[in-house]
Amino acid sequence: MEPTGLGIIQKALDDWIGQFEEGYWPPLSMLAALVEETGELARELNDREGYKKKRAPGNSNLGLELADVLFSLVCIANYYHIDLDAAFKEVLDKYTKRDMKRWTEKSSDTG
Repeated sequence: MEPTGLGIIQKALDDWIGQFEEGYWPPLSMLAALVEETGELARELNDREGYKKKRAPGNSNLGLELADVLFSLVCIANYYHIDLDAAFKEVLDKYTKRDMKRWTEKSSDTG
């Protein structure tokens, strides 16, 4: 069966990593990379929202910062052979059941 959604991303990353003898980093190194990338994302958001401007303004790309976080997450998932498509479906179901009464559903009336 062909991967879909996050599975496509996982396979593409696994194929890319597979071309190198070193393979995936050890899990704690990948976690450190994820934390580092999350910090860079936080810095970008702080700058964009005006809360804390960067010292040296330069190129900013929120999409790339988000993709860096995704890359790091997918590396960890692949290392542990976690199917992110299945895991995401489970977590969405969990949030749907747990949080349905926290939010106001949009009206289906379009007027």
